[in-house]
Amino acid sequence: MQNTQNKAFTKTSPTDVDMQTTIDLTKSDMEAVNDVIQARLHSEVALINQLSHYIINSGGKRLRPLLTLLTAKAFDYKGEQHIEISAIIEFIHTATLLHDDVVDSSEMRRGQDTANHIWGNEASVLVGDFLYSRAFEMMVDIKNMRVMEVLAHATNTIAEGEVLQLLNCHDADTTEERYLEVIYSKTAKLFEAATQLGAIISNRPEVEENAMATYGMHLGTAFQLVDDVFDYSSNATEIGKNIGDDLAEGKPTLPLIYAMRTGSAKQAQIIRSAIENGGREKIKAVIEAVNATGAITYTATMARHEADLAIEALTNINPSPYKDALLMLADFSVNRTH
Repeated sequence: MQNTQNKAFTKTSPTDVDMQTTIDLTKSDMEAVNDVIQARLHSEVALINQLSHYIINSGGKRLRPLLTLLTAKAFDYKGEQHIEISAIIEFIHTATLLHDDVVDSSEMRRGQDTANHIWGNEASVLVGDFLYSRAFEMMVDIKNMRVMEVLAHATNTIAEGEVLQLLNCHDADTTEERYLEVIYSKTAKLFEAATQLGAIISNRPEVEENAMATYGMHLGTAFQLVDDVFDYSSNATEIGKNIGDDLAEGKPTLPLIYAMRTGSAKQAQIIRSAIENGGREKIKAVIEAVNATGAITYTATMARHEADLAIEALTNINPSPYKDALLMLADFSVNRTH
C-alpha cells in the first residue's frame, strides 16, 4: 500500500471508476439530498448563507450521505426519510469540519482555503453552530425517536472525540489504544450512524441493524487510518491539505506512535520532540523515521484489517447492487489516493 499511496490519482484509475459506478447507483437520490441541503442552508443572515454554502459546496465526496442512501436501498426502502437523514448527516459532518479547522488553525481543506482562514474563527464557529442546530431541527421533523436517539448520541460522541484529541495533542505518550478511541469517536461514529440509520428506517431486525452499524464503524476507522498514511506519504495537491498538518498540531497519529514504539532511541526522540513542540521544522527527519520503521505499512495493514471487518459485517445481508457498492467502498477506503 505504501507505493500505492504515492501514485498520482487519475481519472482512469480502477478505484475512481468503481466509485463513479457507486455514485451512479444513487444519482437521483443524491440529487434530492443536494436539493434538501441547499434549501435548508437558507438563512436570513447573509454571512451564514455565504459561509455555509462555501463549505458545503467545497468538493467533499458526500460519502456519509451516500452510505445512508446505499444502506436504505440495500434493504429496499421505499420511503423518503433517507433523503432528509442524509442531508442531516452532511450538516453534522460539515459543522465538525468548521469547528475542527478553528481548533487546528487549519488554512487548507480539500485543496482550498478553509472558511476560518477567509472569514475568521468567530464566524466559522458560529456557522458551525447554525449547521448543528439546523440538523437538530430537521431531526425533529422526521418524527422518529430512534433516528433522533442515534443522531444525538453520535453528535455527542463526536464532541467527546474532539476533546479526547485535544487532550492527546502534544502528548508523546499517547498509546495506540487511546488513539483508536479518538478516531472511533471523532470519525467512525458518524459513519456508523449513517449506515445504522439506513437499517432503522427500513425496519430491519436488530441483527441487521447491528451488522450495518458494525460495517460503518470499521469503514470509518479504515478511512481515518488511511488519512494518517497520507499525512506522511502524499503531497498537498493529492490530499487537499498541507503535508505534516497533524505533526504541526502536535497530534500523535498511529504512524508516529508505532515509529516511536519500534524505532531506535534516536528516532523515537526525534518524533517525541516534534509531537511535544509541534511545527514542521523536523518534518523531514520525522518522515524518514516513519518510513524506516515500517510505520506506514503497519498503519496501512491495520486499515486493511478494518476494511475486511467491514466486509465481514455484511456477510448475511441479502445480495444486491447496493450491497456490492457497500463492499466496494470498503476496498475504496484503503485503495484511494486522496
